[in-house]
Amino acid sequence: MIRPLVPRAYRPVLAHPRLRRLLPAFVASDFGGGMSMVAVAWLAIVIAPEGREGLLVGAALAAYALPGAAGVLLLGRWLRKLPARRLLMANCALRGTLLGCVPLAWAFGVLDPVTYVVLLGCSSVLTAWGNAGKFTLVGELLPERHRLAANALLGASMSTSIVAGPAAAGFLAAAVSPAWVIGLDALTYGVLAVQTARLGPGSGERPEAAPGPAGRGLRLLARQRELLAILVLTWLFFALYGPVEVALPLYVTGTLDGDAGLLGLFWTAFGVGAVVGGLTVGALRRLPLWPVTLGIVAGWGTTLLLPYGLGAGTAGAMACFALGGAVYGPYPALSFTLFQNRTPQGWLTTVLAARGAVLLTSTPVGAALGGPLVAQFGARAVLAGSGAATVGVAALGAGVWLASRGPGAVAEAGDRPPDDDGGRGHGAQAAV
Repeated sequence: MIRPLVPRAYRPVLAHPRLRRLLPAFVASDFGGGMSMVAVAWLAIVIAPEGREGLLVGAALAAYALPGAAGVLLLGRWLRKLPARRLLMANCALRGTLLGCVPLAWAFGVLDPVTYVVLLGCSSVLTAWGNAGKFTLVGELLPERHRLAANALLGASMSTSIVAGPAAAGFLAAAVSPAWVIGLDALTYGVLAVQTARLGPGSGERPEAAPGPAGRGLRLLARQRELLAILVLTWLFFALYGPVEVALPLYVTGTLDGDAGLLGLFWTAFGVGAVVGGLTVGALRRLPLWPVTLGIVAGWGTTLLLPYGLGAGTAGAMACFALGGAVYGPYPALSFTLFQNRTPQGWLTTVLAARGAVLLTSTPVGAALGGPLVAQFGARAVLAGSGAATVGVAALGAGVWLASRGPGAVAEAGDRPPDDDGGRGHGAQAAV
């Protein structure tokens, strides 16, 4: 039987009848997104005017993600009233329809750079809302004690897509146009939309709080000190990761004298490590929030600082990158679980959408800074510097956390009896 091979913490998640229908569709959609990591940039190179390839690649990648932040601010008054299931369906329908127009425009010979960027940008307007709906729906379907395991499964799916999606896209794009690979991504969104619609309204489904200004989610975050603190930490963490995306390819092709295949192996190693780390944390019951999250940030920074600061060779650098993936793997599940457990009832999609809008700016800001830094100091120095700065952020966060714990501070949840509701309250206990 398969059941004895499944860790105990995951069994209630996989046995849940409604969530079990969604999990394969989530995996398919993540895989499609992984393919688009390669296909979006590749198609931009194909259709760009000569000498403008870099500009169009940058515009296409930005359009594929950044408009989601504007969608939170401009559409919040209306969308925050919708149940999580409908938000997820709306994002999938929009994303699938407009991305599906890319291969059609390519087939009819009308896919120019402007049309391409507009289709990508419009398709991503509801990205933050759809992601918020996804994790809110999981939070509604499951009791608090099972959410960490569910989020770990979702995180492992996203990490696996980093490993398998780009490889599949590279294989397919060698046989057909990358436009058709984007079409497959659109198809996976359609599958997820259909599966979500088939769930139908459930007893856990509820609309969000009464309509209000679009920035209400950000204001609620500002009043929730623990959520605001983890959001600031995450923004800095992701922003300091941004230079890595710029520096690593140049480090591989320059210092290591490698090619695109070696760069792919680096990301594969990271993805495998992230899957292992994410699934491991999901099997655990209760974790002290701040020691674990700060340890993850410091650990990731160390896996950058040591190999690149000490000039490790290819094998050593790749091994540390894989270890960094394993260290990072638990972070998304822990972060989303905290938001699910601490956000007041009826506000979760609004708060998660606000979170998504803020974090959508982090990595692009870091990547924008990474270009000039690499030009000035070199790829290896930027990788080591990013690691050192990340360790510094973790140290600063640890200092702030320790300073905030006075003699009367509430103990970690792992060090005290559970609340009357079985430890599933929405208080400010610092554990997941």
